[in-house]
Amino acid sequence: MSLDIQSLDIQCEELSDARWAELLPLLQQCQVVRLDDCGLTEARCKDISSALRVNPALAELNLRSNELGDAGVHCVLQGLQSPSCKIQKLSLQNCCLTGAGCGVLSSTLRSLPTLQELHLSDNLLGDVGLQLLCEGLLDPQCRLEKLQLEYCNLSAASCEPLASVLRAKPDFKELTVSNNDINEAGVRVLCQGLKDSPCQLEALKLESCGVTSDNCRDLCSIVASKASLRELALGSNKLGDVGIAELCPGLLHPSSRLRTLWIWECGITAKGCGDLCRVLRAKESLKELSLAGNELGDEGARLLCETLLEPCCQLESLWVKSCSFTAACCSHFSSVLAQNKFLLELQISNNRLEDAGVRELCQGLGQPGSVLRVLWLADCDVSDSSCSSLAATLLANHSLRELDLSNNCLGDAGVLQLVESVRQPGCLLEQLVLYDIYWSEEMEDRLQALEEDKPSLRVIS
Repeated sequence: MSLDIQSLDIQCEELSDARWAELLPLLQQCQVVRLDDCGLTEARCKDISSALRVNPALAELNLRSNELGDAGVHCVLQGLQSPSCKIQKLSLQNCCLTGAGCGVLSSTLRSLPTLQELHLSDNLLGDVGLQLLCEGLLDPQCRLEKLQLEYCNLSAASCEPLASVLRAKPDFKELTVSNNDINEAGVRVLCQGLKDSPCQLEALKLESCGVTSDNCRDLCSIVASKASLRELALGSNKLGDVGIAELCPGLLHPSSRLRTLWIWECGITAKGCGDLCRVLRAKESLKELSLAGNELGDEGARLLCETLLEPCCQLESLWVKSCSFTAACCSHFSSVLAQNKFLLELQISNNRLEDAGVRELCQGLGQPGSVLRVLWLADCDVSDSSCSSLAATLLANHSLRELDLSNNCLGDAGVLQLVESVRQPGCLLEQLVLYDIYWSEEMEDRLQALEEDKPSLRVIS
């Protein structure tokens, strides 16, 4: 829990009547109120509503993961009807809101011109609820900029109302509709709405939405025409190499300034990786790339690493978890770790790197020029035999701050070597993650003593 005069931030706490009475005065004065997963009831919502009516300072209200239902949400919204209300961010994620409750929410949006962010994910709004919501969003008094609708049971039928909102709102910046079955037809309608819109969109998230390779031509046009776009999330869609080839011309367009591209589990192979490497070479603006869960293989790893060694590539975070890599590609990654001056995070978990591959990585990490700060090596078939290399690297490397070795075949002997290194003053590691590693009670005691002796280090197990 975080508590000060400006902010009330409570998570996962069952609030007794006495505790609730203590908090009510704060609801009347704090700028930020977050009551996440606190077992709030409809009765509590009436108290919240009364408190909000007399709180002109409120800028953010987050009631995520409480079973408020339509009636509870209605109560809360009544509290925001005060003429002095200046709320900017409202989160009702996972609050059991239904389509029937969207009528009240829609009318409320008309009276909240200061509201910029609305989070409604994990509520079963359905197409009927979304239609009602959009009626409020279309009101000239509504100036919403960011809308989250993940897991809202939407279909392609919801996309035309959303497209109408996009056309009508020049200030709109962020749309999340991930994990809804809008499919190819719905995505096409949304893209047309964005093409017609003057909005300076900054983030578009369509993960697990049934996006197809045919949609990538429409998305290519959006990326090329929206110079404001910084984040595009398309993970868990069947794009394939064909879709990536269609998308890349937009990414390569001179006006494109995309910073983050998430295309995990999209059916991409080394061939599609080659197209993406052209983008990495051409676009210094691209900083974060997730290719996790794609069958890139060692050939894809080689293409990526060759690109990362070129000075024009300034990628800072690369996620290649579960990409069918083996130890054979680790010499390439080792060169990147030794020479690349931009890559700060490498997520390479769940690849069969084995001890030989990890030792190759350690050679690169041990070089004076290494700048990597975060390395994920969970579930990589690592055993105690590579821990001596890892331990030596932790002393030689002065950039690494987080290391994840979870779910590897490490025992007391290997963990002890790591412990002896990280306890040294010269080791700058701040977080060591060891989930699903089994050791003796004696080793458990050593790890506890390590954290006591070195407060700057956090061991997660």
